[in-house]
Amino acid sequence: MTSYKELGLVNTREMFAKAVKGGYAVGAYNFNNMEQMQAIVGACVETKAPVILQVSRGARDYANINLLRNMARGVVEYAHELGCDIPIVLHLDHGDSFETCKQCIDNGFSSVMIDGSSLPYEENIAVTKKVVEYAHQFDVTVEGELGVLAGIEDEVSSAVSHYTQPEEVIDFVSRTGVDSLAISVGTSHGAFKFTPEQCTRNADGILVPPELRFDILAEIEKKLPGFPIVLHGSSSVPQQYVKIINEYGGKLVDSIGIPEEQLRKAAKSAVCKINIDSDGRLAMTAMVRKVFHDKPAEFDPRKYLGPAREELKKMYMHKNIEVLGSAGHALD
Repeated sequence: MTSYKELGLVNTREMFAKAVKGGYAVGAYNFNNMEQMQAIVGACVETKAPVILQVSRGARDYANINLLRNMARGVVEYAHELGCDIPIVLHLDHGDSFETCKQCIDNGFSSVMIDGSSLPYEENIAVTKKVVEYAHQFDVTVEGELGVLAGIEDEVSSAVSHYTQPEEVIDFVSRTGVDSLAISVGTSHGAFKFTPEQCTRNADGILVPPELRFDILAEIEKKLPGFPIVLHGSSSVPQQYVKIINEYGGKLVDSIGIPEEQLRKAAKSAVCKINIDSDGRLAMTAMVRKVFHDKPAEFDPRKYLGPAREELKKMYMHKNIEVLGSAGHALD
């Protein structure tokens, strides 16, 4: 067994307490490869922001759990080399079983999510409590989930959303012992979060999705004052990347995300972790497609992944500064 402390990582407990108190959210950025990891850490060092490096089940299978563990060790040293020892969490996103969570805990993850949201309520409590009891033996923090998000991303999918019921949250948190709670208030997985019929058009003709259910969030905050809340499916789907992708051969029709001003509003509440995956995929794909269009003879991966990495870093810096408010809080 490898403890995350041996790798120089931290869990989310102190990180979230500071975020709730400070009125900002920590970026939970998904990664699958070295370039994404470099961009995330480079952006967070430059903006002096704490960060959660997030690994989905699919990414874990793609990259190999042993490589991920050693990448995490390397990324702590990389941040130090860049000049700032920012707090770094290695987190399992949407763990589907106790066994998956246990394997990650045993392999150096400092935080895990057990997603029992699609199960009957009592079964969700049972599996979440089992993960918590195992994780807390090793000071690993656990995220649970109540409510179901619509959309498709990686191995997580649902045709419809089910909002979190505020009357359930006290019972769920007290019986499971989770350290944070993912809720459903209108965000959605993937780059196609809403249909055009669900949206309105602003003065510029841009589709605007319905506002998040801040009323539900407020009720949950009343019942769990100061408790760390998590938003999944929070990519904004920047239209400049969609435009580039489509201009250079892509077919992303009606891709709609969560407006950044709504995420900033959420980050000022008890929402202290905001998950962003699709935006990174879009930025990377846009730059790779552009290089292939502009330089069709190019075949050196460094020449197309390098510009993608730089655009990713730029995007994550924007998220930390303008959206999440986490910039400058790494050394609090």
